[in-house]
Amino acid sequence: MTLLPIDALPTRQLNHRSFPTIPPLPEQESMNRVETTATIDQLTQLLPTDTTDFDWSETLPVGRPRIFNPARPLASFMPVHYEPGYAYPLLVWLHDCELNEDCLPQLMPHVSLRNFVAVAPRGTVTQSRGYSWRQELAAIEAAEAAVDDAIERAGDRFNINSDRILLAGHGSGGTMALRLAMQDPGRFAGVASIAGRLPKSYHPLANINQFRKLPVMIASGLESLNYDQWAACDDLRLLHSAGCQVAIRQYPDDDLTDTMLGDLNRWLMEIVCGSKPK
Repeated sequence: MTLLPIDALPTRQLNHRSFPTIPPLPEQESMNRVETTATIDQLTQLLPTDTTDFDWSETLPVGRPRIFNPARPLASFMPVHYEPGYAYPLLVWLHDCELNEDCLPQLMPHVSLRNFVAVAPRGTVTQSRGYSWRQELAAIEAAEAAVDDAIERAGDRFNINSDRILLAGHGSGGTMALRLAMQDPGRFAGVASIAGRLPKSYHPLANINQFRKLPVMIASGLESLNYDQWAACDDLRLLHSAGCQVAIRQYPDDDLTDTMLGDLNRWLMEIVCGSKPK
């Protein structure tokens, strides 16, 4: 496990993406916030209405034995003034495509230096530059195993509150975060996706009764080429129809910024503190 002391945190740009320091905008200009709680009126194609037509072989197994694999690449982040006697919330971060787990120490100072222990597993699909997460059956199962390993290894190294495990990701990592939270909702206290679409294959809402209890945050960029406001509205409509509780954030684009990650920190801390996320 890579343990990075806080005084050694790099300040260089995150590969081909950056975290520009920008002055905070007024709330109404920086994003639009919509908190929604919908009752289920109908089920979408994500959850078949007739279970006799439901091909259960396409769903993913839940609750299988967790396999510990210390060989999997993993980055970890220890908060400032770490107190071994305090059970910290754990943030599991899934990076975007063409990146790797090494983005974590550059990311966390923009989220919080004190609030979380954090871990970042490496994406399971190799690309020409970095790694990614793919919505194919084998890649999904590999991602689940990587996240399970990350959680167990964090628990071996740090004092972790097992009821405050939070899953978040950016881009393809955000989509995979939603996928894994839908697949096993009871494992996480909340899930956030920044610029990551709602997964559609393999019946992601098969565990809808549990998933609708899980706090969900979706963030999109108004001018994003990958996940714009219209795509986010489509996903929000699907989650509404499933009766989920969703907080949506909208920003000018989908590049990670101080404002965006600060909002993520506040939303996560509302869960940690036991209040209803907004």
